[in-house]
Amino acid sequence: MDIGAAVSFVTGSARLLDRRRLDLLLGIGSPQAVLAALDGYANPDGGFGWGLEPDLRGPESQPAGAMHALEALVEAAAVDSPRVPLLLDWLQRHTLPDGGLPFALPMRDPTGTAPFWAGADPTRSALQTTSQVAAQAHRLARHRADVAGSPWLRTATDYCLAAIGGMEGAPPAHELLFAIRFADAVHGVVPEADDLLDRLGRHLPADGTVPVQGGSAGEALRPLSFSPEPDGASRRLFAPGVIEADLARVAGEQQDDGGWRVDFTAYSPMAAVEWRGYATVDAVCVLRRNGVA
Repeated sequence: MDIGAAVSFVTGSARLLDRRRLDLLLGIGSPQAVLAALDGYANPDGGFGWGLEPDLRGPESQPAGAMHALEALVEAAAVDSPRVPLLLDWLQRHTLPDGGLPFALPMRDPTGTAPFWAGADPTRSALQTTSQVAAQAHRLARHRADVAGSPWLRTATDYCLAAIGGMEGAPPAHELLFAIRFADAVHGVVPEADDLLDRLGRHLPADGTVPVQGGSAGEALRPLSFSPEPDGASRRLFAPGVIEADLARVAGEQQDDGGWRVDFTAYSPMAAVEWRGYATVDAVCVLRRNGVA
């Protein structure tokens, strides 16, 4: 991996938030700078929108915006950010009676928004959404007692445990992805975590590659998508050598311009640019955390 080329790509092609995230990852930035960039996506209702999820362009606060916000808050180890209790309140207000979050909430203008977001049923809970938001919240809870003790997080956790426990047959690729990340995040916190990982691991093929049905040609989720952290409990789901081979794949996919591409469809010209910046920060993060660079 060419770190200098990756930095140059992000400088020229990524949004400010991802530039600040990469600076923090490389030890030349600050948590405060990440949080300041994140503020640009915040709404007065306590949630996050404005394209924080690149294929969801509307200004309205969305569950996917909450997930990305929590991701940045985790990276910044935001022990005292005043955004956190406001976001927890927003999540509580938009939790459905069964304890889950909807895939997406209504939006005034779907311009530049992926049809699966624009057409989502806001009255139906989605494990894919709830598990990814709850997973990031559990990671933030390692830094903040108010998150660990949040009534919303308890409710969301119970919903995810029940939904994963009640799975029949192989779930869609992204639902499997975020369910595994949730099980990783709650490992050591809830006693069911090992059982969840065993249950979910049955749906992973030997090479850890899961095609995305209905996605772009060749779109798939791969071992490091499911288990990016070297100390994650989910690593035991993969045979020796699988993660090492995937690290080599990620390192080898750096492009001549220094960035990484994505294998899925972006739904606006801006999203296509933003996804590459996000993917480049993600690739550098995974490779560095796993000792590649």
